Amino acid sequence: MGLFNRGSRPEPPSERPDGHDNDWAANGNGAANPLGDADGRKLVAPPAEALERAEPTPLEPEPAPREAEPARQEPEPARAPSPPPANPPQPEPDDAARLTAQQALAPLRQQAAPRPQASAIAEEPEGRAQIISFANQKGGVAKTTTTLNLAVAFAESGHRVLAVDLDPQGNLTMSQGIDPDRVEKSMYDVLVHHIPIREVIHDREIDIAVASIDLAGAEIAMSTQIGRERSLEKALAAVVEDYDFVCIDTPPSLGLLTVNALTASDKVIVPVQCEYLSMRGLVQLQNTLQMIRENLNPRVRIEGILPTMLDSRTIHAKEAVEILEENFGDRVFASRINKTVRFAEAPVKGMSVLKYDPDGKAAYAYRQLAKEVLANGNR
Repeated sequence: MGLFNRGSRPEPPSERPDGHDNDWAANGNGAANPLGDADGRKLVAPPAEALERAEPTPLEPEPAPREAEPARQEPEPARAPSPPPANPPQPEPDDAARLTAQQALAPLRQQAAPRPQASAIAEEPEGRAQIISFANQKGGVAKTTTTLNLAVAFAESGHRVLAVDLDPQGNLTMSQGIDPDRVEKSMYDVLVHHIPIREVIHDREIDIAVASIDLAGAEIAMSTQIGRERSLEKALAAVVEDYDFVCIDTPPSLGLLTVNALTASDKVIVPVQCEYLSMRGLVQLQNTLQMIRENLNPRVRIEGILPTMLDSRTIHAKEAVEILEENFGDRVFASRINKTVRFAEAPVKGMSVLKYDPDGKAAYAYRQLAKEVLANGNR
């Protein structure tokens, strides 16, 4: 008997030998038995080797493969605009929207008019000292160094000079060999307790009204005083005829002590380190001066802007000076104060750089500055 019995159609047994119902003709749901042919004849599975060798004979020809169609891109639903980032990225250096140094100083372009003629300035009483404040709210710009050395240069020219230390750090006081922690009376007592300023003046290379750390609390102590912005002006009134120049060193801020100095002053010299951030502070100082002129002291004006700590070897320093000259014109002094270790060494000896190294370049620079200021005052 062969693999397939085609001679007769045997009756299907009622039960399978294993005891289960016969499912060779139909499966449980009535579908054709996968192991039988269309006539219900039973098929015997060929050996496994034959299945592996036999080619599959599809019942229907397979469709020819089609090229893959590009996936249809459904239009994306409209998205709500995302909120701006809390910390937006900074513009790149070459971004046209980046704030340039020229733009940072641009608000002063219209204000930087030439120095007013002498006839346009309120006349000062004969024999009265010229009061000059040295101000810049940014620290570390050689403000104290300039106050002391320009004052000494004035004194070398035969002028009577008083230097006033209005900085709680007391650096001007220490630069003349006086310990601000050991002085019995200081500018704090002058401003708060209204003692005569003569009681805090010490005789050194120039006369100096000394400071102490107590000045750090002066603004709080003066906050309840009437006319507190004019405390220094009233104190200087007693000695203003004894000197040709009064040079005031201010703290690195635009607080009440600096306001007192500007209210008492005729002129302001602004030492500016030849770096971008130092120059940016000129905007705030200019605004403060405008308020002082409108409310307290109409005669105060900027005498000049002094480039300090200049390192002429760097391109940045040269560009900084060019920006100053572009925005302030002839208000920028022709004198330049270059970096030198002499400015750090002289205070250790308790003296000015003009005395410490009288023939050095630093001393020469401040003598030139003194001549420039004196020439401006004689215009």
